[in-house]
Amino acid sequence: MNDTTPEKSKMSWWRRLSSGLKRTSSSIGAAVADLVTKRKLDRAMLEDIEDVLLRADLGTEVAARVAASVGVGRYDKSISADEVKSVVAAEVEKVLAPVARSLVIDETRKPFVILVVGVNGSGKTTTIGKLAAKFSAEGRKVMLAAGDTFRAAAIEQLKVWGERTKSPVIAGAQGSDSASLAFNSLSAAKEGRLDVLLVDTAGRLQNKAELMKELEKIVRVMRKVDDTAPHAVLLVLDATVGQNALSQVEAFHRTAGVTGLVMTKLDGTARGGILVALAEKYRLPVHFIGVGEGVEDLAPFTARDFAQAIAGIEA
Repeated sequence: MNDTTPEKSKMSWWRRLSSGLKRTSSSIGAAVADLVTKRKLDRAMLEDIEDVLLRADLGTEVAARVAASVGVGRYDKSISADEVKSVVAAEVEKVLAPVARSLVIDETRKPFVILVVGVNGSGKTTTIGKLAAKFSAEGRKVMLAAGDTFRAAAIEQLKVWGERTKSPVIAGAQGSDSASLAFNSLSAAKEGRLDVLLVDTAGRLQNKAELMKELEKIVRVMRKVDDTAPHAVLLVLDATVGQNALSQVEAFHRTAGVTGLVMTKLDGTARGGILVALAEKYRLPVHFIGVGEGVEDLAPFTARDFAQAIAGIEA
């Protein structure tokens, strides 16, 4: 009997998600439980709840809204930690629901070009590998372009993912021109009638102007082959950087016209709330989130699951 029913796999993903977000939900839950057991709800307690949410990186607007919602009709009454968690989950879901959007591959584009951007260490190359595995499993023909020509390790890593997913990889020598590599890979993918081309890019932010210029050039050059490319620009963000993620979105969105976000390493941080702050500020679609190293640890983003996991509500 097949054990991988949709309910079963959804449950195992929920378990991975809630345990991945445990550090964030514990930091919120423990602090809230500590506050509500001591006294009845008053203005000072609401300020303390707001501080707890700010420390989890939910952002000032969301933290203030959640605290205000907790206060509605509850002044001078005892309140349970579970009540507060329910309000946190409901308010966070309201922020996230509009941005929880699937990455749709336009079948009329051959290949559908996905440019993947982000700073070094954000999990960019691994995310490309996981996406290649996902698209291949869906029966799509995928090509990978090792456009992070700055790092030999990134080129090697992509080749490994290419072997794993049986996807061709276009790579040059370390230090070669990433724009011409993007041009060649798009030409080859077009000729081969492939379905998806995933393009890796460099992510060194030491010299932001140079990096951004390189990204602009990659986009410009690809448009010589297909004037509609790239069809999606995914920014991969590492959740552990907290507030720094906001400035990364700002910089990459301005240069590369980011169309959607992937957030990784949510299992390694107590600052998972940063995704909520990003949704509130930029309203960019969030396509995938990652809570571990395995292929199955990258999954489509769903607002309700994330909101409940961050609030520490058990499924």
